[in-house]
Amino acid sequence: MTKIKFGTDGWRGIIAEDFTFDNVRIVTQAVADYLREDHPELAEKGVLVGYDNRFMGEQFARAAAEVLAGNHIPVKLSDAVVPTPVISYMVPYLNAGAGILITASHNPYPFNGFKFKPYFGGSADTETTRAIERRLYQHPPQRLAFDTACAEHVIEITDFSPPYVDFCRRMVTLGRNSGRSGKIVVDSMHGAGLNYTARLLDGLPYTVLTIAGERDAYFGGRDPEPIARNLQPLMARTRQEKADIGLATDGDADRIGVVDRQGNFINPHQVFALLTLHLIKHRRLPGDIVKTISSTQLINKIAQKYNREVLVTPVGFKYICEHMRHRDIVIGGEESGGIGFKGHIPERDGLLAGLLLLELIEIEGKPLDLILADVWAEFGRFYYDRIDAHCADAIKAGVVPKLQTNPPADINGVPVVQIDDFDGIKFTMADDSWLLFRPSGTEPVLRLYAEATSPERVTELLASAQQLAGI
Repeated sequence: MTKIKFGTDGWRGIIAEDFTFDNVRIVTQAVADYLREDHPELAEKGVLVGYDNRFMGEQFARAAAEVLAGNHIPVKLSDAVVPTPVISYMVPYLNAGAGILITASHNPYPFNGFKFKPYFGGSADTETTRAIERRLYQHPPQRLAFDTACAEHVIEITDFSPPYVDFCRRMVTLGRNSGRSGKIVVDSMHGAGLNYTARLLDGLPYTVLTIAGERDAYFGGRDPEPIARNLQPLMARTRQEKADIGLATDGDADRIGVVDRQGNFINPHQVFALLTLHLIKHRRLPGDIVKTISSTQLINKIAQKYNREVLVTPVGFKYICEHMRHRDIVIGGEESGGIGFKGHIPERDGLLAGLLLLELIEIEGKPLDLILADVWAEFGRFYYDRIDAHCADAIKAGVVPKLQTNPPADINGVPVVQIDDFDGIKFTMADDSWLLFRPSGTEPVLRLYAEATSPERVTELLASAQQLAGI
């Protein structure tokens, strides 16, 4: 029997091996039982179901819809491929009880997945996913045939996009510079982002060139993760077209990747800092900042200038979501390019992040690379790298306890001034550099992260990390 377990944002598995129709029905039945038993008022409001571009996504979504309908839970099923931020936004907009996305986000093409979005539209917390897991296999999936459910209006086919598009267009102010037009290259990576950015900018003085905007379940032979090694086509096309910026979204469009006018990759830490500064400096929005433990010190520098508190969470946007729901938070971000914004749902949105970057460029009146240079001049430049070191489970499991028991007083001669061990163990040094050890929860991998004010220092830190870990 396949072990079904929710990770930081849903359950994922290899199609036809772990991610099967039977298992999708089992998980959906557990969701139905959770809603009906713990939150019957939410079950009555119904569930929204969507899917991305992966192999047989719409068939898996229909299977989930049939089980919900068989449990007398009303369903609105997307009429087409839909980004995760769209479904997440529409859950509270339609006052629905929850949302389900059939997506494996940025994972390689053999994978598919199942995301559960509670009534507020953000990531489900650990308590919720454990409540669903406890109900796995308790009851056989109840099904109402798709055609019958549609005829009885238990399942309604729905276009979720118009309210979301309207919201995003209201959220940002673009086209303020009369007489100036912009050119953008968008790499949808064959994911659910499709032509959404072009739709969001329709009627505004922007030329949008979309690449990899058609469906391809193999994602054109690359992983749909918007990081530098996967964005060579975007880099080349941005330079070729002499575009102002290149924007990319991952498989379900909740993460962003960015390329400047010269085709240089702007890493997620830098994007997070740029958008933080934009919301605080230009939009003058109040609120504190949330970041994960593996995110840049540049955020702290910006927060210090503008007297904002920085809250640090374990890796996983569900932890950021909790703060965004219960505190006044202007922005929350993570190392992987997922960023959430005040005035929106407590969830990542790669599409809206792209629009806000365009707004920043318009307000500053200069290219993004020059804006970033100004940020470095004011707050300092930070460099970052990460190693995913494969090692035996016994070694992986022993690293953090060993370092907790015998932590180093300095690393490469620089004193350690702070130790955080709520997600792996992190050492922050007196020069604002840091080193993080995080064992993977699913693979025989120890993740080593480092940030410093020079690339040479980052290399030294990662070499020291491997020595300290004994790998």
